[in-house]
Amino acid sequence: MAGEPQADCLFCKIVSGDVPATVVRETGTTVAFRDINPQAPTHVLVIPKVHYPDAATLAAAQPGVAADILREAGAVAADEKVDGTGFRIVFNTGTGAGQTVFHAHAHVLGGRGLEWPPG
Repeated sequence: MAGEPQADCLFCKIVSGDVPATVVRETGTTVAFRDINPQAPTHVLVIPKVHYPDAATLAAAQPGVAADILREAGAVAADEKVDGTGFRIVFNTGTGAGQTVFHAHAHVLGGRGLEWPPG
């Protein structure tokens, strides 16, 4: 059921504490932790504690939690001291866009040049 923890979801297991992660922030609705394969000096994932397969599904079902992710992404950027130099918030949706864990999540990237298009 949407919103409920999924037994086979890596991020649900991080939320429950069954899988370790380097948590940098936590709220009542979100968890932020360092990516294990960083693509920039600052690379933190911000996830909702509820399970939805992608950002669009989460936003449609629980827009307040989607807003919490964005708010926390900004707080992570401030904590990591990349808010003044610039940072990127990325939501990958679907395998064609590079999504590998089907639990909504935002990547907060910073600490290096982030030209557009990415690559």
